[in-house]
Amino acid sequence: MVSLLISFAVLILGYIVYGKVTEKVFAPDDRKTPAIAMNDGVDRVPMAKWKAFLIQLLNIAGTGPIFGALMGAVFGPVVFLWIVFGSILGGAVHDYMSGMISARHEGASLAELSGEYLGKAAKGIMRLFSVILLVLCGTVFVTSPASLLARLTPEFLNGSFWAVIILVYYLLATLMPIDKLIGRLYPLFGVLLIVMAGAVIGSIVFSGGRYTIPELSLHNLHPDGTPIWPYMFITVACGAISGFHATQSPMIAKCIKSEKEGKAVFYGAMISESVIALVWAAAGVSFYGTTQILRDALQGGAANVVYEISTGLMGAVGGVLAIAGVVVCPITSGDTAFRSARLILAETFHSDQKKIGNRLLITVPLLAVGGLLTWFSIVNDNGFQIIWRYFSWSNQTLAMIALWVATAYLLKKGTYRFGSLLTALPAVFMTAVSTTYILIAKEGLGLNQTVSCIAGGAAAAVPFARYLFVLIRKNKPYPPGIQAE
Repeated sequence: MVSLLISFAVLILGYIVYGKVTEKVFAPDDRKTPAIAMNDGVDRVPMAKWKAFLIQLLNIAGTGPIFGALMGAVFGPVVFLWIVFGSILGGAVHDYMSGMISARHEGASLAELSGEYLGKAAKGIMRLFSVILLVLCGTVFVTSPASLLARLTPEFLNGSFWAVIILVYYLLATLMPIDKLIGRLYPLFGVLLIVMAGAVIGSIVFSGGRYTIPELSLHNLHPDGTPIWPYMFITVACGAISGFHATQSPMIAKCIKSEKEGKAVFYGAMISESVIALVWAAAGVSFYGTTQILRDALQGGAANVVYEISTGLMGAVGGVLAIAGVVVCPITSGDTAFRSARLILAETFHSDQKKIGNRLLITVPLLAVGGLLTWFSIVNDNGFQIIWRYFSWSNQTLAMIALWVATAYLLKKGTYRFGSLLTALPAVFMTAVSTTYILIAKEGLGLNQTVSCIAGGAAAAVPFARYLFVLIRKNKPYPPGIQAE
């Protein structure tokens, strides 16, 4: 319990101190944001800071910080360290830079920013990669809430029924102006999400000693002996660092009224998501008692584990409250995943999104693909796990790219040149994680651990060497064609 309390305290301190450092490096000013300068009444709409924060939190806090944290808890309390420091040093910086750089470029997506700072080839690759990730994400966030809702309703209202209902809602949320549906519902959902997390941790703390939250240990307690590197860093993405957030931050970058709101909206939302991840990681290891029992429970699906924990801690009424909060998380990320995909494709094809017909031309095919993948995950016994694994890897790969984009931006900006280490160091780390995983995992190349780790380290060393060369050279301080702002 002491370790968990310290973890919460460090997250808060990280927001205050490291968040301030991050803000200083970026240096927000009084220039007009896209919401003010380019208000279109659909995607670029000014919002109050508190509302932008809640929408950002619900956009990023999907199933990931709950399901991922539970699966990460199988490694033991060591997962607390990754959630806390991964968020402060990596995830929150990643989200802040993704949102703020987008705001400086008329709300452009990560794909467009990749073209601006990493070259035209990167733009094309990232357009395709981002849309695939977002469709996978949207699919994950259909099947998981549908299965949870099926547990709460009569038998004839099964997972397939709820999947269709959720997809219909996604259609409306993707098409409608952001302030009409998302802007009105999300503040209410945000309250539910916060109450849910508080109810879960409160039930554990005041259980009269029935549940004990283990203290921090650096030992790998995974019952299968699965190595922490790189698996834990892929398993727990949302809650620590997640490339999916780089697709969501530009959407809210179109709605903030001042650059100086960025720390609270982007950095703050990530820290809040990490609190949620800590709650569920602690709940997993304390409720089941051992990582072996938790691992066995997860074999029946993470949704079932959430149901067991919620009802076990709070009974039927409290369980419904907690599960409702868990249902809200993925649905409020799934709809914005498809919305972000629409915006990326609109940028690609230069489609005016003020016209409802143009929005329909992009949205309907996206949801059709999402529907097919949802059907696959339902009829295939391992469908959800297969989609989740590819989503997790692509998620962390996107985070790596977003951090390198931010690093290139900071080098070009030139205000605090060594401040670019703020993004370069986590970029190197995530490059090693992402490369090592795809080499070692069975859904990748399936190489042995030693070869994969060496190759992953080499893959990270190459861009870092290039970065250092650009950073420290004296005669030509900037790459050809790049000038400081």
